[in-house]
Amino acid sequence: MYYDLWKLLRKGAVYSRTTTWVFRAGPRLNFVCLLVALLILPLGRVPAAVSFAGDLVLLAYLLGLARFATVAAALDTGSSFEGMGASREVQFALFTEPALLIGMAALAHASGDLSLTGIYADWPAALMPAMALLGSGFFILFLAENCRIPVDDPATHLELTMIHEVMVLDHGNVDYAFILWGSALKLWVVGALLVGLFPAAATGCPLLDLAVGFLWLVVLAILTGLVESVMARVRLLRVPQLLVGAGVLSTLGLLLTFW
Repeated sequence: MYYDLWKLLRKGAVYSRTTTWVFRAGPRLNFVCLLVALLILPLGRVPAAVSFAGDLVLLAYLLGLARFATVAAALDTGSSFEGMGASREVQFALFTEPALLIGMAALAHASGDLSLTGIYADWPAALMPAMALLGSGFFILFLAENCRIPVDDPATHLELTMIHEVMVLDHGNVDYAFILWGSALKLWVVGALLVGLFPAAATGCPLLDLAVGFLWLVVLAILTGLVESVMARVRLLRVPQLLVGAGVLSTLGLLLTFW
């Protein structure tokens, strides 16, 4: 991927006369939002680079702003295909964002903390059933937010079946490099939200805790590959049902934290 980024960053950009500054600002704003989100998010039991009370709310707003930037840039082209992709993205966000917010509310209530570092510090054994439900819901969100099967197929070449990729068809060169880099950061951000729920006690050694966090990310990547190998992409009209299931799992996890 980094070789592709290096090639794209060396090229110039050609813009349509129908686009405005919104088209050029979209990929950059998306990248910056995800980079800042990565700074306030811990990896497993490793504290975040920046932590403060209420940073989980900032994380939700950053993810929403990143999505808005991508959708606005797609709509700015005036293309019917990109408008179709933007419509699908916003429609599915209607289901993914409440599920994410409910899950984060459950984590905050279970930990009694409003900072992401404090939330992911440790989990008592009594909360494992709730964490299992939240982890299942977050895994569905992980697949949806990162355009993975069974929700989306990043390798498809059929515009009518695309969700995310159809929004970036007119981007190229430096702009597309920011989009690819932002997609990698989003995979890391949502993955870190998920692996923080996996059982792993803090060792007191930052390097060892970091290694454990990376190990869980590798496990998540393998699990994602297995899902993509054994499942086909679901019909587009069935995707909302899958995302509603993620919301139900997050809600059940929230209810269990009250018991």
